[in-house]
Amino acid sequence: MPESLELPAAGNLLAFGRRLLAQQPFSVLPGTRLQQLEPGRAGLALSMHDRLRQQHGFAHGGVVSYLADNALTYAGGSVLGNVVTSEYKINYLRPATGQRLLARATVVSAGRRQAVCECRVVALDGDSEKLVAVAQGTIAKMD
Repeated sequence: MPESLELPAAGNLLAFGRRLLAQQPFSVLPGTRLQQLEPGRAGLALSMHDRLRQQHGFAHGGVVSYLADNALTYAGGSVLGNVVTSEYKINYLRPATGQRLLARATVVSAGRRQAVCECRVVALDGDSEKLVAVAQGTIAKMD
């Protein structure tokens, strides 16, 4: 664990978030990359490979859900600091096919102890981008 989970200055937020991601063994396993982290916004990317697919060749629903959950938590953490997911809901809209998945999350509303965030997960295939899932979650500040 890092020595401090206090939020750094805005200009250092992305580097801080990448260090945290590297400390999550489960996130390292599929090769998740943090592409964006700024106050109220986060973006995570994942290159697809066979170990992340289900029997029909689509990204496994658990992979899509994991990516949404982590993006929601990064967005909430960008305004609250040290956080965990309190709850989230996901709607799968279409099979996730393509070369990469990208989860973009934003804070909808934040107080001192929690933030409500929403996330859109898209599948990228070349220049084509298709919305595959939407999620909403409550992110809670840790004591």
